[in-house]
Amino acid sequence: MSGDTRDERFKVGDVLLVSCPSARARVVHVTSCEVSVEWPWAHVDPDSEIQWNGHRAIPRTTTADEWGGLFRVSPPAGDLKAGDSCLVGIPETLVRIIDIGRFDPPADVGWLPRPHTMVIVLPVDHPHDPHSEEEGDTIDLEAAAPLRIDLVSRG
Repeated sequence: MSGDTRDERFKVGDVLLVSCPSARARVVHVTSCEVSVEWPWAHVDPDSEIQWNGHRAIPRTTTADEWGGLFRVSPPAGDLKAGDSCLVGIPETLVRIIDIGRFDPPADVGWLPRPHTMVIVLPVDHPHDPHSEEEGDTIDLEAAAPLRIDLVSRG
């Protein structure tokens, strides 16, 4: 990913192919709705006003209509318990950008590196509800995770 502070490669409506190779992570908590793992890529920002604990919750999906976000765990979440080791990554996924946030100075999100640009995405076959505030998943374009993001088509 580029280290540009004003990343304007992408626009709302663009279709992207996103992936991230899996990395080993430790499961810290499991509920019926999500699996929390020690995030293998970002580090806690000691100067942050947000007290991020270094964990990321990955939703468990139960039906084909639900989308739990980009990241997936393996083995499946239903097979995991706290203390287990798992892999976390993003299988190749076609997504559409529904919103973009640009931050100057970079956003205080609790981890390092602090992002300058974040895009909100949904799978291309998932309907977009413009009135929903909790819809989509966020891609931090300056993420420490080794994301692969390819522009497939311009919106």
